[in-house]
Order: sequence, then structure tokens, then C-alpha cells
Amino acid sequence: MSVEVGLPEALERAASAMPALADVIRPANGDPFVLLSELDAGNAEKLLTWLLEQEPDAGVELALSWADDPERGLAPIAALQQAPLPKGARKALRRVLHRLRSAGAVVPEAPRRDTVATLPPVEDSLDEAMVTALDPTGARLVYLAVSHPGGGARLFMVALDEERGVLEFEVYTAPRRDARRFLRDFRQRKNFAGVSVPSESVRALIARACRAHPPGKPMPRGFTEWRTRLTEASEGVATPGDLVREELGGGMDPKAAAARATRLIEDGELGPWIPRAEVLDDTVKQLRALGESTVIVSGATRREQAEQILDAALSEVYAEPSATRAALRFEETAFVWWKSGREDDARVCLEVARLFAGPASENPVARAALQRLMGPVLESLEQEPSASEKPNEPPLIVQP
Repeated sequence: MSVEVGLPEALERAASAMPALADVIRPANGDPFVLLSELDAGNAEKLLTWLLEQEPDAGVELALSWADDPERGLAPIAALQQAPLPKGARKALRRVLHRLRSAGAVVPEAPRRDTVATLPPVEDSLDEAMVTALDPTGARLVYLAVSHPGGGARLFMVALDEERGVLEFEVYTAPRRDARRFLRDFRQRKNFAGVSVPSESVRALIARACRAHPPGKPMPRGFTEWRTRLTEASEGVATPGDLVREELGGGMDPKAAAARATRLIEDGELGPWIPRAEVLDDTVKQLRALGESTVIVSGATRREQAEQILDAALSEVYAEPSATRAALRFEETAFVWWKSGREDDARVCLEVARLFAGPASENPVARAALQRLMGPVLESLEQEPSASEKPNEPPLIVQP
């Protein structure tokens, strides 16, 4: 369901979408007659077409206002009768014509335009998509660029997370060459560069994020209006993770894969993507209580106690559906690394994804991810003062 807006706001959106007309649209301050006096016939048609397609109610309002000036206002309305309008815009135009004729207005029939049917050149169509790697929280960006029915391109940016759903949304209108240039430049970024992916796979990712979106949490502003178009034909379509799994398969030694993934996590190249952050609150409290205890223990004992706390937290942190989501994140990372020339590490991620089907207590990668996230708290334990540095506290030394 699209969000209804008034004519002034709709005109502002039109100005943003059609920069060439912005200097005429904005100074009119939403006044239909000022617009009509400043626009030539061709641009009046373009503006009315855009509104009827994108903001039908506002388009109808503008057309009816222009009709109050029959000498100039009926011409762009009549011209649209033979224009190749999308279904929604044509329906809105019929509303205008019906209301005008019911009020006794005479709307001339637009002259038929002799046209020769030609196929648009292949390079003129646009349907491209990109995905980025996942950041340490598990979020990523996806981009989808498609041809705009009225010319140019629409570029959609959506931030997704396997657990938090749809995080951010933006849609831009630009000439197709600019949209293609943006995608090309984005592939060459140094950090979190995009990799190309079939557009239907990006739609499948967006649909999956919609299903994961927490109930009761509102979607980002504007996303609901485009949700159907961004998720259409996504049922049964392979995500990027599915594509790489089908291409690279399995067969890697699980222990070797876990060892490599653990190093990547420790070096900050992978994860930690710890799910369900609220379940970590109790773990953090236990670790901090360990450091604040007046019972002074040796460093080895304190480390052992901290390890026991982390081990006990694993099963809760990776309870379903968190384990499945962790596996999906490794598979999606495998796709990005595969397309970025890191096929060996992509195979590592695919093998690690399988580990999350088993008990978390037996998964060294899950353990490494949890330890990485708890790093600051664990470091603070290492810096706790010794018994000699706590002169006001009783030396309750506990030997390991």
C-alpha cells in the first residue's frame, strides 16, 4: 500500500525525480496555475505523467486544477489519452476524464500518433544488483537498479540483517548511465565493495529479511510502498548463498575449515555476528562479577572461570533459530568471497555453515565468535589488580 501525500509534497518528490524540471516546479510552491504558466506543453505532459504514475491522487488533483484553465490546461490532459501509460496511471487518467466530462467539460480527443513499433536496444534496459559483505554486526547492503517506466533508472538501497530484518531503505531516481556508473564504482571500493548478483537473488534476500523482521517493529520509511516490487517472483529463487553452495559444493575437512575460520575471526576478517544480543547480558554480568570479586585468585584460575562462563553461554546464544541464521551468514559470506577471488575461504565458510547444524558446545567457530565479541570484557579481567594491589581487601587467595 502506497503512502498518500498531498500535492505540494508530491510535487517536491517530482522535482527530486526530474532534476531538469526542478527549477520550474519548486518556485511554484505547489500552485497548479503557476506551474501551468511556466511549463511548456511537453514538460507539462511529463510532470502530469509522473504524478499519475507515482502519486495518482496528487496527479488527479493537479489535472483537475489545470482543467479550470481550459485554454491551456486541457491540452496536456488530452495528450495523455494516447500516451503509453502504465496501468495505474491510465486508471487515474480515466478518473480525471470521467470527472471532467461529468462536470460538462469538453476534453478533445488527442490526435493519434503514427508510431513504428521497435524493440528497445538491449543495452537500454537495466536490471542489475549487487550485495556487500556482512559487517561485524551481521548487516549488509544490497542494491537493485531497474529501468524507470518513464525513463532513467530507479536505484534501491536496502540494509538487511538475517535477524533484525530490514534496517534501512532508500530509493533514488537517476539517468541509467549514472546508475550504471554508481554500480561500477561501488564494485571498486576498498572496504565493503559490492559484488554482482542476479537481481532475482537480491529480491529473494529482501523477501527473507521481511520474513525475519521482528513483529511489531515498523519497517523503514518508504519501504512498505515498494515491498511488493522488491520481493516479487522471489518464491523458490536461489539466494547468493544458495548459488555458491551449488557451485562449490562441499568436501573440505571440517577441522581444517574450523581452524581457518577461527583465525579469520580472531583477525577481525570474519564475524563475529553474535545473534540475540539480549541473551549475552547475563554472560557479561557474570564476567564482570568475576572481575569485581573480592576473592583474589590467580590469573590462570580467573581465565579458567571465564572460559567456563563462555562455554555455558554457547548453547543459549546459538539456540534456534540463531544457529540457522549463523549458517546463512557464513553461506552469504561465501558468495561474496567467491566472487571476490577468495574461493578457498569461500569453501571454508560453506563447511563452517554445516557445523551450526550440530551442538554449539562442539562448534569451535561458535566458541571463537563468542570469545571475539566478549574480548573487551575478557581483557578487563586480565587487567584486574593482584592481591598486593588491593591492600584494603582481605587476601582471600584461592589456589587453582
